[in-house]
Amino acid sequence: MEKSALQIARAAYQPKLPKGLQGNVIVKEGAPTQSVADQEEIKKLFPNTYGMPLIEFVQGEAKEYAQTNVGVILSGGQAPGGHNVICGLFDALKRLNPANKLYGFILGPGGLVDHNYKELTADIIDEYRNTGGFDMIGSGRTKLEKEEQFEKGLEILRELDIKAVVIIGGDDSNTNACVLAEYYAAKNYGVQVIGCPKTIDGDLKNEQIETSFGFDTACKTYAEVIGNIQRDANSARKYWHFIKLMGRSASHIALECALQVQPNICIVSEEVEEKNQTLDDIVTYIAQTVANRAADGNNFGTVLIPEGLIEFIPVMKKLIAELNDLLATPEGAAVEKDEQRAWILSKLSAENKAVYESLPLGVAAQLTLERDPHGNVQVSLIETEKLLSEMVATKLAEWKKEGKYVGKFAPLHHFFGYEGRCAAPSNYDADYCYALGTSAAMLIANGKTGYMAIVQNTTAPAIDWVAGGVPITMMMNMEKRHGEMKPVIKKALVRLDGAPFKTFVANRDKWARETCFVYPGPIQYFGPSEVCDQPTKTLQLEQAK
Repeated sequence: MEKSALQIARAAYQPKLPKGLQGNVIVKEGAPTQSVADQEEIKKLFPNTYGMPLIEFVQGEAKEYAQTNVGVILSGGQAPGGHNVICGLFDALKRLNPANKLYGFILGPGGLVDHNYKELTADIIDEYRNTGGFDMIGSGRTKLEKEEQFEKGLEILRELDIKAVVIIGGDDSNTNACVLAEYYAAKNYGVQVIGCPKTIDGDLKNEQIETSFGFDTACKTYAEVIGNIQRDANSARKYWHFIKLMGRSASHIALECALQVQPNICIVSEEVEEKNQTLDDIVTYIAQTVANRAADGNNFGTVLIPEGLIEFIPVMKKLIAELNDLLATPEGAAVEKDEQRAWILSKLSAENKAVYESLPLGVAAQLTLERDPHGNVQVSLIETEKLLSEMVATKLAEWKKEGKYVGKFAPLHHFFGYEGRCAAPSNYDADYCYALGTSAAMLIANGKTGYMAIVQNTTAPAIDWVAGGVPITMMMNMEKRHGEMKPVIKKALVRLDGAPFKTFVANRDKWARETCFVYPGPIQYFGPSEVCDQPTKTLQLEQAK
């Protein structure tokens, strides 16, 4: 691999570990747990992995560990720090027993089923320390949910004498990990399954998981570019920038970026849903802000839009839910594309049919595009930023005729998504991920399965972080997927009563009227701790630090 100057310098960075993961590590078990909801249903589905205790790692007496081979899988979309999870896992396994081997399954869960793998040696690991991306072994979105997949995977696990598998992924991937752990436990196959919390979206978090890895780096990457755009806007003073940001099911990225850059407008999907706002309500709010700034002579600004917004507008949410059910049927899957609109209109309820017919043809078509492997609308393909700017332009034109608007409106569009998924991890993510990988190794060494590695207290210095594990079943509830009720990890949406959102609300009227832009600049890897090691604004506000 040809390396840049930054890669060479970053390879020498030694991630900081919590005190509890240094030296000899032992397990401190807490009380038994239960699922966040639907306890009886979850317990019935996961009798072998339900109710296990929370785990914390602390320093203790030295212990010898038997030789254990481990497999690792990167699942789902990329997130900064994934390589450091693998590096932390590798280093910890070798410290526990130098004979331990780590195998990487290529291109995600499909690599396990297809027996596509490679042994990860020190030479390979050292090439990827503190780097972004998932290119060490690649990732994929194959779902592990069928018995034949589990059995096919078991064949290669037996062949390589692998006793444990670590699945690094988001909520859906870790749900799959829990199902796999339960299956292997029920069969007494002697294969452990451990998860690690990954997603830049930030929606895999709860009382045990403070944040998913990659969120910190991705938000800082986006905030840098948004800051650059805002500086350009403040220089040219003639453009409104409509910026869509990743975040399929929650607005954590948009909110975090807003707290960092102080835009004129940031739409928070969860608030839209809570207030039962219509598309016109959102458009009117944006247009009024544009008009107010124009009255002050400022015909420029920035609007941050979460990519999943369309699913949170109540009438749109109802429409999408019915579309999901229709398209999941054998009849729906078989309809030809050129006949799809007519077929959908013949099947939709009267209320949803009216909404569907009212949409521009392009947006309506985008709502029926192929679903992802988990049955979700691919909201990144819906050009919400263009839809909103066009509707704002139409409303402003009406207001101009009525004498209610006197400015000029020139919109520009951006979508920041993939730009942040593979950035070189910030010091926070480099440390956090390395600790997660180390925790995963310790969970394996202590015979645990059906757990997710966790690290807490991460607004403190890294040495004071607290590492451990949480039973995946503890985070589960039942939700409708593909027309059926399924056990899934409960997504964490932006809490409207939480400190991050309240801080945003306290400032947004001022940011809307005035030009209060902040320019964060690029992620800093070398320098004073207050510049290089800061967690997200979200975490600092949530933990009041």
